[in-house]
Amino acid sequence: MMPLAELPEPQRIRGLLFDIDDTLTTDGRLTAEAYGAMERLKCAAKLVVPITGRPAGWCDHIARMWPVDAVVGENGAFYFWHDAAAGRLRKRYLDADDERARHRARFEAIWRRILAEVPGCALASDQAYRENDLAIDYCEDVAPLPLEAAERIAALMREEGLNAKISSIHVNGWFGRYDKLATTRLLLEERFGLRLEAANRELAFLGDSPNDAPMFAFFENSVGVSNVSRFAGRLAAAPKYVTSEAAGAGFAEVVSFLLGRR
Repeated sequence: MMPLAELPEPQRIRGLLFDIDDTLTTDGRLTAEAYGAMERLKCAAKLVVPITGRPAGWCDHIARMWPVDAVVGENGAFYFWHDAAAGRLRKRYLDADDERARHRARFEAIWRRILAEVPGCALASDQAYRENDLAIDYCEDVAPLPLEAAERIAALMREEGLNAKISSIHVNGWFGRYDKLATTRLLLEERFGLRLEAANRELAFLGDSPNDAPMFAFFENSVGVSNVSRFAGRLAAAPKYVTSEAAGAGFAEVVSFLLGRR
């Protein structure tokens, strides 16, 4: 990974896509510094899109209240955006309603098995607000478990037929055929008329954990906040660049760099 300062021609970048937990937030909190950086980016007429594993309930709030153009949630299960002209929230799901209901009906047996086999983990506290995936907490509201425990949780999910990804706080599993990159591609084409391959050099992605690996691999301007080092050797693809600061301070560092404020 190269230092952020080596990313060429930051002035050409028209939008920032970014993870939330431990990328925008710091120790589970959204700081004034990070939120202010997001606001500055939006005021500069840049495309601002969180790409997160967080639940539909959170994404409803984010799309309505934050200075963003849209949000991709639950690791690609949907994208939401606020239609200012109509004054309403719009939602685009990858799977049909009945299909999502069938998937949710299978989750309880899976999470009960995982909790029995991996001591110390728990059903994520935001599970009640999820519409598409199963989230197991290994270090948010439980005493932090080693990354080997997260990998064991992911392995159990895969045994049950789920796709599984490890974030900085949860292990997420789902039955749909999507990920962060696939739904980002769909969002950009459907909402903004951008073909991802053609627009690659005009966008940057910022993240911190293994579930960001498809984005790190695809984007020429992929950046990790410095705490991505926590997952050294465990990323299917690493970011091309890295910040000097961690978490929300790293997010603010990237925004300042893109807006020409050193």
